[in-house]
Amino acid sequence: MSKLLHHELEAALDAVVEDLHRAATELSAALVAEREALVGADAAALDRAGTRKQALMQRLEELDAERVQMLKLEPNAAARTESRWREVLEVIRGCQEMNQRNGSLVNQRLAQVREALAVLSGQGGDVRSVYGPGGEVRTALRSHHLASA
Repeated sequence: MSKLLHHELEAALDAVVEDLHRAATELSAALVAEREALVGADAAALDRAGTRKQALMQRLEELDAERVQMLKLEPNAAARTESRWREVLEVIRGCQEMNQRNGSLVNQRLAQVREALAVLSGQGGDVRSVYGPGGEVRTALRSHHLASA
């Protein structure tokens, strides 16, 4: 491989790793925005954050594939970007943790909504939390007499 090609490949690898770092940092910000939207029950902001998160995930995958291809052509160049690559991985680990916390929040909210809908529709829900006037657990809300005139 010529010296010029070697330098061009190293410069391209540096640029790709920098782009990876930038995209990972943007993903972190998108996950923070997603969390804020979840906490604030802001559906429009949640949709925007989710769309941004998906686009950044795709971008990260594309950039990493490009990085891997470059390293196949010039394996010794890995040492050149090792420090910055470790920073990228650290940001991505933080993103993974944030994404898991956001997912847990989504699952909690979903369970609450399902339970509320079940209670409102008379389909039951969490029967342990629905009691009759005598303290008995009610399993079929629709079958109970609510009032008489």
